[in-house]
Amino acid sequence: MNPQTVDTPLGETAEREIVTGTHGGVPGSRWIIVTRGIKREYDMGGEIVRALRGVDLAIGRNEYVAIMGPSGSGKSTLMNIIGCLDTPNAGEYWLNGQLVSKMSDDALARVRNKEIGFVFQTFNLLPRATALHNVELPLVYAGVGSDERKRRAKEALARVQLADGMDHRPNELSGGQRQRVAIAPALVNNPSILLADEPTGNLDSQTSEEIMRVFENLATTGQTVVMVTHESDIAAHARRVVVLRDGLISTDERRETFTARHGL
Repeated sequence: MNPQTVDTPLGETAEREIVTGTHGGVPGSRWIIVTRGIKREYDMGGEIVRALRGVDLAIGRNEYVAIMGPSGSGKSTLMNIIGCLDTPNAGEYWLNGQLVSKMSDDALARVRNKEIGFVFQTFNLLPRATALHNVELPLVYAGVGSDERKRRAKEALARVQLADGMDHRPNELSGGQRQRVAIAPALVNNPSILLADEPTGNLDSQTSEEIMRVFENLATTGQTVVMVTHESDIAAHARRVVVLRDGLISTDERRETFTARHGL
């Protein structure tokens, strides 16, 4: 018997509750990320640390979601599981219709490379390479041909509004421009989700606002964006904010509710 496909026409919150509560059911096509009862524990020298205690989360295709929480809340652990960098001790994680929580390390790596684009707070750019070449690098390693490589890299730079800076080296670009170059390689494979880990952590407030506009534009044009941050003013740029505390979801709110409650 095939697993039940869960795709309901109810209100948004009710849909999320149903899809996260139907263990074993294949999420419907509108759901890009579904976790059900995710737990992650670590043995730290004989002491068991319960980083995640049963997280139920559903993120729809083309959503822009911020995950935030204080140090020790479990947000980094959840990010690692969403990014297929770690696996849970218990529960289910479905990514784009695939049950990745039960996959081998090799299978996880393939899914990670295909489905997820990572953006980190450090730029990790080659200083002597142009912006275009920096964006091409993942495709070089993947064995993509030169013409296709350049086409996809130019398209990614255009998506982050840096088409006219592709021939510049990092030291010829502003901090915001360098971060935009760092975002572009995450887009060259057309990932299912863009996963950003503290993407403004090394930027001043004005440049942070510039980068937030880039993410908002990507979300507006159909990219699913999941951003991990500890800053409420940065999280408030997302359309939905999920707050973790002590390994569980504390609140899950639309931007308007979150900003009103925090006076933002």
